[in-house]
Amino acid sequence: MATPFTFTLPIELLAKEPPERRGIGRDRVRLMAIDRITNKVEHTRFDRVSEFLRPGDLLVFNSSRTLPACLNGCEVPRGNCMEIRLAQHLPDDSWLVLLLCQKGDPFSCGLRSGMQIDFGQGLTGTVYERDVNIPRLWKLRFSKSDTELMDLLYRLGRPVRYEYVSAPWELDYYQTVYAKEPGSAEMPSAGRAFTWKLLFDLRRQGVETAYIVLHTGLSSYMDDALDAQHPASEEEYFISELAAQKINQTHFRGGRVIAVGTTVVRALESVADDTGKVKAEHGYTRLHITANHRLKTVDGLLTGMHEPEASHLDLLTAFLSAEKIRDSYEEAVQKQYFWHEFGDLNLIV
Repeated sequence: MATPFTFTLPIELLAKEPPERRGIGRDRVRLMAIDRITNKVEHTRFDRVSEFLRPGDLLVFNSSRTLPACLNGCEVPRGNCMEIRLAQHLPDDSWLVLLLCQKGDPFSCGLRSGMQIDFGQGLTGTVYERDVNIPRLWKLRFSKSDTELMDLLYRLGRPVRYEYVSAPWELDYYQTVYAKEPGSAEMPSAGRAFTWKLLFDLRRQGVETAYIVLHTGLSSYMDDALDAQHPASEEEYFISELAAQKINQTHFRGGRVIAVGTTVVRALESVADDTGKVKAEHGYTRLHITANHRLKTVDGLLTGMHEPEASHLDLLTAFLSAEKIRDSYEEAVQKQYFWHEFGDLNLIV
């Protein structure tokens, strides 16, 4: 194998539709549980996740809500039409966006600074410079802002959809049941399988919950060479005083802090001090976690199944050896787990 994470992922294992459209409930997807101490791997169903949790554990969720982050627009006055994918909301109220030409090569229709794009219903945008860190992204400023812009995005936009997804599913399929704050370009999908019933059952078991926000960016820039570099996008996070208190109290009492999603790991590890204590904070992070990162505050992780050589697999090596992850993933392929946002899950604890 060229790298620890080169493995063959058959195309039929890419989840093409939400589990509800496959005839099963959200919480009936499969779960691969890996014990960090013993390296034991168990295969079960997600609605049995309580078997791997104990009273005093704290599940930390990302309550960011998925935006209809994909828009169509045409350049004025030249008429070149393109698909615009929102990637990140910047502090100055502009956005980083991916511009994809609708005809021919996705980057060949004269993309440049100064373009004026008409989205319809009175919404326009002005394109400014390229992003320094991720050159496929451009800075764009809309003609509307705040609630007026959000209202138009929900009228005009749709969820970002990749080619393996079989149909343009409605936005509700791209939301977790607890999502509140709009802002993610793509669904923070690790928590999608939770239902309110499962959350209440876990609470009765003594498992606590806390919520933070990290608005996710795009997982692909539609450029294989750039995607292979795994450039870290700068993502906005909010950690409340209540969430910080719950995390710190959990450690004080000897409980485990389990992140629901790699986004939660990045946010918490960005603000934790060397003792593992977390503080309330609003900021941006580019933290790229690998095997060299010593986890300071996160003890476990619930995450989806990640593609070969994806940067998320680097993050998993902070929890387990690369060899163990590779072996477990090859086992998941043999057992025909489903991958991506509508797929199955992996618990490492």
